[in-house]
Amino acid sequence: MNTKTTISISEARKKIFDIAEEVQRPGNYYTFTENGKPKVVMMSAEEFESLIETMEILSDPKAMKRMEQAEKELKRGDYVSWTDFKKGWGYTQKTDAIALADKGKKKYRVGGGKKKR
Repeated sequence: MNTKTTISISEARKKIFDIAEEVQRPGNYYTFTENGKPKVVMMSAEEFESLIETMEILSDPKAMKRMEQAEKELKRGDYVSWTDFKKGWGYTQKTDAIALADKGKKKYRVGGGKKKR
């Protein structure tokens, strides 16, 4: 749940440390006003970074095209479930993560569970 609080910059100055703590909770942010008009927004650094990343993705035409393509494939059922993906790689234990790496200088393998022998 998003919690937006609007207060004057003067009031914010008095409570800045409390506000800085409050905005650490996901969805909480403050709008500071000057003469009754919005001037500044305060949110956690984590949410700010997430917002910037989202804006970068949404402004990248290639990324948007790939997302549109992925949505079409999903609607067609043209995908592999996580369970089937793990089975295809031979993992039998329940796991939430499998690490994949590109073909850089170091050789890595898929990891994150016990492999069938």
